[in-house]
Amino acid sequence: MPKPPALTSPYWKLQRQLARLNAWLFRKTRGKVGGSYQKAPVLLLNHVGRKSGQARTSPLIYLDDEPRLVVIASKGGTDAHPAWFHNLMAMESAEVELRGGQRRRVRPRVADGDERARLWERMVAVYEPYATYATYTSRHIPVVVLEPVRD
Repeated sequence: MPKPPALTSPYWKLQRQLARLNAWLFRKTRGKVGGSYQKAPVLLLNHVGRKSGQARTSPLIYLDDEPRLVVIASKGGTDAHPAWFHNLMAMESAEVELRGGQRRRVRPRVADGDERARLWERMVAVYEPYATYATYTSRHIPVVVLEPVRD
């Protein structure tokens, strides 16, 4: 299996630029553009960098498990969780943006056991490359459940 490129490579720099463009288009069109990736639905996760303290936005493929949302911590190299995952787990709550301009406050938690297995299978059905990604990483890919926060 091919290994993913190093996080500092031109490939990942391009990925970060495309993520910023996706967020801009998503907001400008209220999710009509940038609201899906290879037919899988996309949300915007707004979080704060743990080290920088700067606001960040990450477009993520998600599963609507009403009233919860589910995302997979897939990127971050073969042996590291992605920065957005660490940022999110360090926060008590975060905000996500969905199509149509809908915003939700959410509280993250990592699914495990039977719940993780059930949600993983559903996510792979929505976006098949997750299954391929899991074959070339040695880490356990987290399934993150975003529970709604009641105001």
